[in-house]
Amino acid sequence: MFYLYIKSFHLIFLIAWMVALLYLPRLYVYHSNILKSNSSYEVFLLMEVRLIKIIAIPSMILTFLSGSILLYNNSDFMYENYFLLKFLLVIMLVIYQIYLFFVYVNFKNKKNKKSGLFFRCINEIPTLLMVIIILLVVLKPNLV
Repeated sequence: MFYLYIKSFHLIFLIAWMVALLYLPRLYVYHSNILKSNSSYEVFLLMEVRLIKIIAIPSMILTFLSGSILLYNNSDFMYENYFLLKFLLVIMLVIYQIYLFFVYVNFKNKKNKKSGLFFRCINEIPTLLMVIIILLVVLKPNLV
């Protein structure tokens, strides 16, 4: 029963993390279209930093913590190729989140050079990774 509770919370934390990874680039789309002298520019900075500090980072940490507990209780997963690929894709999500943080720093320093179109495009990265990860976890393909 403990395992199922941890698994449930792992999914809840993962959903919160994905929401942050999908919403932050959308904020950047709108933020990139605002003049740096506009008062809305500072409002977007506040929204972005709160999303990063209150949702993205804590949910990522709790996802990893609950996932580690699950892995501790069922260490056989570490020998499955599909799980190793899933873990690699999750690491890519972490790298993506780190990149989004540096984008925030560029906005904060008023040095952003990226367009709204760029942020619309990179907003598809976590969706694609999420679909692959879910398919790997549910289907558990026998990868060679």
